[in-house]
Amino acid sequence: MYGTLFRDVQCSHIFSDSKTFADAIPLEDPVLIIERYHREKHLPEFNMDTFIRGHFRMPAHIVCDFVSDRSEPVSEHVGKLWSVLTRQPENQERGGSLIPLPYPYVVPGGRFREIYYWDSYFTMLGLKESGRAELIENMLNNFAYLVDTLGFIPTANRTYYLSRSQPPFFSLMVRLFSDMEGKKVLKKYLPQMQKEYDYWMDGGHEPGEPFTAHRRVVHLPDGVVLNRYWDDKATPRPESYGEDTDLAREASEAHGTAPDELYRHIRAAAESGWDFSSRWFADETDFTSIHTTDILPIDLNCLMYHLEKTIAEAYLLSDNRRMHLLYEEKARQRNIAIQTYFWDESRHYYMDYDFKKRNFTKAITIAGTFPLFFKLAPKPHSHYVRAYIRLNFLKSGGLLTTMVRTGQQWDAPNGWAPLQWIAYKGLRNYNFHRTANELSDEWLSLIEKEFRHSGKMLEKYNVSDTNLLAGGGEYEIQEGFGWTNGVYLRMKNRKR
Repeated sequence: MYGTLFRDVQCSHIFSDSKTFADAIPLEDPVLIIERYHREKHLPEFNMDTFIRGHFRMPAHIVCDFVSDRSEPVSEHVGKLWSVLTRQPENQERGGSLIPLPYPYVVPGGRFREIYYWDSYFTMLGLKESGRAELIENMLNNFAYLVDTLGFIPTANRTYYLSRSQPPFFSLMVRLFSDMEGKKVLKKYLPQMQKEYDYWMDGGHEPGEPFTAHRRVVHLPDGVVLNRYWDDKATPRPESYGEDTDLAREASEAHGTAPDELYRHIRAAAESGWDFSSRWFADETDFTSIHTTDILPIDLNCLMYHLEKTIAEAYLLSDNRRMHLLYEEKARQRNIAIQTYFWDESRHYYMDYDFKKRNFTKAITIAGTFPLFFKLAPKPHSHYVRAYIRLNFLKSGGLLTTMVRTGQQWDAPNGWAPLQWIAYKGLRNYNFHRTANELSDEWLSLIEKEFRHSGKMLEKYNVSDTNLLAGGGEYEIQEGFGWTNGVYLRMKNRKR
């Protein structure tokens, strides 16, 4: 929208976090601001920082006036945080990049001032424990609204996220709410689940040459179709503009990588939610070797299996037997493909698959527990996965994300609430209760220890060196924090 003004601001690094300006609110007509900028920028007394702060209002942190009581139980603190993290439709700021939503919603916290797609499922786990059914329904209706108006659920309700989604957890949200309100919920949200499915499967209904791809769909031999992460744009991310252009320069010098190719891989990794991780790198130590769109991710394809199964049941409840059988068959075929393409017989673990090299990727990650969460792993496989968790991932504060230290936030020594929950529930699904309880005890203790120390719930935690904060990433560690709150409450209550 702001053209060269936006680029010049982001490349000038006047903000330590590129998202700050992407979220700024213009104080007058943007066209007038742009005209004034081009008129004044060559004047000797021109100062970029002064100009921007005179024409835009910068976003404020959202928990700055909330004071926590470190002596109270964490569960009580989280109960109070829901209202701090809730946004009302009438209080949404017009102008700028925010897409207004019709119902109240919970934001993660810190720099994340909007509703995030996959975060919200884990937030909802906690809202359910807090008896906040109405807020869960409101958030579900916001996502339904986004699907109906945009055809998909973007990363969050910002215009700069309109070319990508996030891990498709909508069907899990629908399931969660149907567990509370009954099967009628599946029928109600069937149209939106179908639209989401169509978005992810665009290009998958026509036959394609094996090992070719279109958007989020990858064709494999024998008519098998699986999914990858993607982004419809191949430009720097507005919310991380400076970081992306710097990396493109490095990649071009190091490997001769074309900038648009690099940007696509970066954006696809952002769609995965794992931004960033050695999981997406050809060389685990080298960010410039990122090649996300070459990779079929195990977690994404498990999520798509769940979406197919949920759609199938919703069609059965709607007395559409033909569509029910169609989606049951899609799910059955995907299950077979998951065992074929993601189970590494030599490692005895679920891996991501590089369809360009036609082999597994090198990165061993906690995403390999997703088949247990969705009850997709055959019994023998589940025992191997449990062994991997105990030997490689389980540390004194919970589960590592990967086993390598790269300085990226989705690598060691960091642990993240959503992945703790996926692994924990997966272990319980296969009756590995001792390991599951050990994991939850370590994770909950770490959160409680940090809360007693700082009074904060954090976005991520250092699970190896529990006296140190988590690090890495493109921004400072954030507090709030939606999914940590949700998983903490759900795990603490330890319901089957």
